[in-house]
Amino acid sequence: MKMYLGIHQPTWLTRIPDIPLLLSHRRLAGRRTLPRAVTTWALDSGGFSELQLHGGWHTPAPSYVHAVRRYTTEIGNLAWCAPQDWMCEPHILKRTGLTVHEHQRRTVQNLLRLRDLAPELPWVPVLQGFTPPDYERCADLYERAGINLDAEPLVGVGSVCRRQHTAEVQQIMGTLAARGLRLHGFGVKISGLARYADALASSDSMAWSKRGRHVPGCTPSHRSESNCITFALAWHRQVQERLHPGTEPMAC
Repeated sequence: MKMYLGIHQPTWLTRIPDIPLLLSHRRLAGRRTLPRAVTTWALDSGGFSELQLHGGWHTPAPSYVHAVRRYTTEIGNLAWCAPQDWMCEPHILKRTGLTVHEHQRRTVQNLLRLRDLAPELPWVPVLQGFTPPDYERCADLYERAGINLDAEPLVGVGSVCRRQHTAEVQQIMGTLAARGLRLHGFGVKISGLARYADALASSDSMAWSKRGRHVPGCTPSHRSESNCITFALAWHRQVQERLHPGTEPMAC
């Protein structure tokens, strides 16, 4: 399983050559200059923040496409990009005033729209829901829309980050993997990976940053380790060792 290291700072794309990274569109949007990536990376759309702040997507699909095309050209090494999906956590539903089914419908429709606007870009379908039947229904919505999920190189699973360690999410991942899907778990940390890493093709996490808030900085300029590249790389090495005991950790 490939573990993407979630990062805050775009400049880290130039400093970490051997680890796949994940960065949010919200960290890149509006920048006049962009870094040139020395490693493969994936783009998160920043949907959770967008829906939480605004109760809906304020970024039009053509504007998002324009930005991703720019990232592909100027940053390079983009492995895949998430669509403008709609999370289904209860507090997000309360913020939007919509149902799980409507969030799923809009998620599927957005992928179709993005692929229509920019078929050359590596968009990945993302399954949204909350209960195990929700995710199966979302997969069925994609299939009815003409998206053959088991032929996709990767399929994201959203709305699991804050409950990724639960038996319910383990059931969700197992059920979706049994459909033959190559899954990416958004925000899946060690406790989740311990349950169902074998069901995933990849995952990402910024758990290192949350943990680092409570660790004194390694230099006088660091008040904590929440944004320290050395701390982040050490955390990633520890994750790799726990996932693959006895193997040589990835170079940093």
